[in-house]
Amino acid sequence: MDKLAADMQNYYDQFMDLFKIASEAEPGYSKAFMEFVQQAEKPGALSKKMKELISIALGVTAHCPFCIAFHVKNAVKEGATKQEILEAGLVAGLMGGGPAVAYLRYLVDACNQFGAK
Repeated sequence: MDKLAADMQNYYDQFMDLFKIASEAEPGYSKAFMEFVQQAEKPGALSKKMKELISIALGVTAHCPFCIAFHVKNAVKEGATKQEILEAGLVAGLMGGGPAVAYLRYLVDACNQFGAK
């Protein structure tokens, strides 16, 4: 791994660990949240892959490496290519300006680490 690359698997793992902690504090919270995620991202007029790409763009504009890791990993599982993921990030840069463009670094690292083709 490139010494400047962010460890996106670590961000993903930390995000998932947070839900374990939340479950201990409030049983059912993580389950309800993940059910909400599944409901929002289920296929409909838009495919699950398309919804993951939208979530990636929103994660970039929100400056959230945890969100980027989570949604890039899911997008790759849904068959998203590196080009599709990067284009979603470029749209986020258009809408979010310079600070969002800076978060494309996390997007590139996540693509490389999660095996986007």
